[in-house]
Parts: sequence; structure tokens; C-alpha cells
Amino acid sequence: MEKEDLIKKINEVLVDEFEVEPETITPDADIKETLQLDSLSLVDMVALIESTFNVKIKGSEIAQLKTFGLLYDYIYERIEK
Repeated sequence: MEKEDLIKKINEVLVDEFEVEPETITPDADIKETLQLDSLSLVDMVALIESTFNVKIKGSEIAQLKTFGLLYDYIYERIEK
């Protein structure tokens, strides 16, 4: 999967699940702020990403994924190409 296609798919999944405007999801945007996530909904988002893209996000790495750009890179590095 090309990175641009992956980014588009991630954005579609997040827009559908969290009912946010697509233009609010940018590489520099803060994930928790943009999606208005609390601790529980952050876990839900991680589970959604893991199941949709067949990747595992380590608990210790979740806090480091602060922006959508970091999330895109993280998933892209771990998906089967």
C-alpha cells in the first residue's frame, strides 16, 4: 500500500468513527485534541487502528504518537507492503 493511500484510509476510518471534519485531520494536528479523546476513547482508537490495519501498537508507544503524522509513519512502517 502506498503511503498516500494509507493516509487516506486512516483518515476515512477516523472521520467515520469519531465524527470529525476531514479537514481537521492534518499531519501536524494533535490526535487527542482533534478527536476529543479521553483515556478510554484513546484505547478505542488504538484498537480500531490495530484491527483495521492489522498492526500492533505497543502500550509504551501510544503516548509518543501525538500527531497524525507520527501515527501515519508508525502504521506505514509496520504494515505489510
